[in-house]
Amino acid sequence: MRSHGCLDTGHGFPVTAEHPATEVITASDLADRVTELGAAISEDYRDRRPILVAMLVGALPFLADLVRRISVPLDVDFLSLSRFGEGGRLRVVLDTADNLSGRDVIIVEDIVDTGLSLTVLRRMITDRGAASVATVSLLDKVPRRVVAVPIEYRGFEVGDEYLIGYGLDHDGWFRNLPSIWAVLDLGRFQERREEAARLVYGNR
Repeated sequence: MRSHGCLDTGHGFPVTAEHPATEVITASDLADRVTELGAAISEDYRDRRPILVAMLVGALPFLADLVRRISVPLDVDFLSLSRFGEGGRLRVVLDTADNLSGRDVIIVEDIVDTGLSLTVLRRMITDRGAASVATVSLLDKVPRRVVAVPIEYRGFEVGDEYLIGYGLDHDGWFRNLPSIWAVLDLGRFQERREEAARLVYGNR
């Protein structure tokens, strides 16, 4: 599926000492795009009952909105991965409760960057006997891609900015922002995070 568009960092607050972040995807734009993704999935799976496997924890806001925009029967499960060791190998921290064998699985991601984790995840689910595997990702950080990996349903193509809001965090902060913000001066943002929080939450 073609992405809805790229980030436009030309609106929102200017990035200054007072405003170290700028809003780049509004809550309205997110709602519109999630509705479109839900409609596309509903059409493609109209004769099937897919299971959506959401990656914890960043994908939760996206998942909550997406499932309410899908008009076919479905199931929901969760999976959490982490990296360990010098090679950054992936391990399963929280596994799915459902057996995925024979199921049409849709992986729900908040953001895909290098594609390495998603490649491993898709292979793992395929090896478990899934009938089909697809991915829906709200954001696709194309400049960071290392390996080619399919993203069948993509919300927005983004650049290499550090993003917060709508599930994306900075050390646990900002996940509950209803829109997505780009941090264009990360050093200044880290130094003045509490001030930044007052600004971005004050303009909800």
